[in-house]
Amino acid sequence: MMSDRPLNLLLVDQDPIFRLGLRVALEAMLNLQVVAEVETDTAALQILAELTNQDPDQVNLVVLELGSGRSIDSQLQGLEFCRLLKTSYPNLPILLLSSVQNSEILAAARAVGVNGYLPKGTPASQIITVISDVATGGSHWVLDPNPPSVLISPPPQMLLLRLWQNQCVSGINYVNDSLAKVTVQLQTPGLPILDRALLAGQRRELLAARWLLNHLLISAPEQSPLISPTEELPVISLPSVIVPTNVEQQLTLLPEINPTALQFDLFSACINKLHFSLENVTKVPLEIDILREDKKRELLYLILQKLAKQIEDLRAAKITIEQLEGYKNTILFEVWQATVTDFFGKFSQVRIGKQNIEVVKVLLQNPRVIQAEILNKIPFVVELFSYLLFHTDLYIDNQAYLADSHDAKTQALIILENLMIQIGNGVIQPLLNYLADVEVIKKDFYTRQLISTREIERFRNDLSWKYRLNNYVNEAKAIFESRYELFVLAPRGIAKTSIYAPRNEELARLSGVPLFVTLGLEFWDAIAPRLQSLLSFLGSGIVFVLTQVIGRGLGLIGRGILQGIGSVSFQDKNFKRNSERQK
Repeated sequence: MMSDRPLNLLLVDQDPIFRLGLRVALEAMLNLQVVAEVETDTAALQILAELTNQDPDQVNLVVLELGSGRSIDSQLQGLEFCRLLKTSYPNLPILLLSSVQNSEILAAARAVGVNGYLPKGTPASQIITVISDVATGGSHWVLDPNPPSVLISPPPQMLLLRLWQNQCVSGINYVNDSLAKVTVQLQTPGLPILDRALLAGQRRELLAARWLLNHLLISAPEQSPLISPTEELPVISLPSVIVPTNVEQQLTLLPEINPTALQFDLFSACINKLHFSLENVTKVPLEIDILREDKKRELLYLILQKLAKQIEDLRAAKITIEQLEGYKNTILFEVWQATVTDFFGKFSQVRIGKQNIEVVKVLLQNPRVIQAEILNKIPFVVELFSYLLFHTDLYIDNQAYLADSHDAKTQALIILENLMIQIGNGVIQPLLNYLADVEVIKKDFYTRQLISTREIERFRNDLSWKYRLNNYVNEAKAIFESRYELFVLAPRGIAKTSIYAPRNEELARLSGVPLFVTLGLEFWDAIAPRLQSLLSFLGSGIVFVLTQVIGRGLGLIGRGILQGIGSVSFQDKNFKRNSERQK
């Protein structure tokens, strides 16, 4: 080791026994420290976002298993995760400590930027040596000793061509990432007009730059006919390397975008947005508003993890698109239940009077209210899961979006953010119903502004009025106007946006007060233009009477008075002059 500072490692592996054994072996060394160990890729993204936000050097190396090691689909998912890590953290080394031995998969991992590979079963002493080497900028690859391979020694012209194409592809990727960020910022609700104009100009410039780079890539000078102009070639850092004969063919067969890649990109974007302020800037009270910002962020992170777990279970079960609608409520309920259990602690207890109350047991005792009032009313859940599981196009806001487009990702991100926030409200609602004023809970979870008994009761009353208005007025109005109100994560905090959706079936089922609300809106729409015309006519008449009749009359009277006063003054002056002459 070149420094006395210990290397900080992140372990990612689905096997908890293997993680435990590796952690014990690594932490026996003074210069190695495991800062976190996680089971899933989503959890790894969350931990990295949290740690690197505090200190960019908080993690020096990621040690991970490439998928579960049991199927090609899982290994391809691991490749997409490695690609996402290298895109988000280009200077963070990655070491595969994996049971995967497929030479094509390993070559693909090397092509996306993974820095080293060791098979599971390698002695601990060798693992420690390789970790130190890779973390300090080295590279280590142990492949199958007898792979079908050939020695490739590309000529100088080929290396120049590969360099040219790699530079162009790198530029296109950079432009696409910048374009996606600008597009997301343009979708921010309530964006000032000046900022929107500046972002629109940046978007036009990026589109022009992408067009230019695409044409440069296609018209590369002295292009070899053996290489497709649209194929992204792996970067070669040595004059000659040993590569399996069918690696390039295998890499071209790997899909550029698949459902797993969409999920990684979407969840990564959501994790990045969770670093924004989480203050509620709408006029609608939310249950999660009672939480401290760090607890609010922790809750939304946890919900995202549970959603990722549910999606992986659905993918493993090979569920069909047609079955999603039937499983929707079950999926949301399981996510809510698992989040409540983990967020408050499975064995957490509070003392009320002379009894010790199990927090989770109390909070889960009446789930029907949460399902009816919150979970079952979350929109576009089936569309989001279909997009993530089957790479289907999105039809949102009366517009179709191709699954691999940035606009589709933007719309899916809005749906995902609203889903997380609404499930978070469902997690906190039973706490406010049953254990709102428990001091231990207030100390651990509540924000300073809502910690007194009076403020808590006022907050609960605001929520009660919100649900009354929603049930009788707001929901009926939204159905009649064919739209949904969604909560999103914006740079200024939790904001609200509106999305069009056909809701004719719900409109036909309305009855009672909500039906009268829609009838009242329809009646108002019918008479409003006529009433406005009548008021305009009456207003014009009143203005005419006041100005032309009364105003002119008052003007004539005033002028007569002034003239009379002027005549009297003139006569007084003449009288005085005559009197002086007589004297």
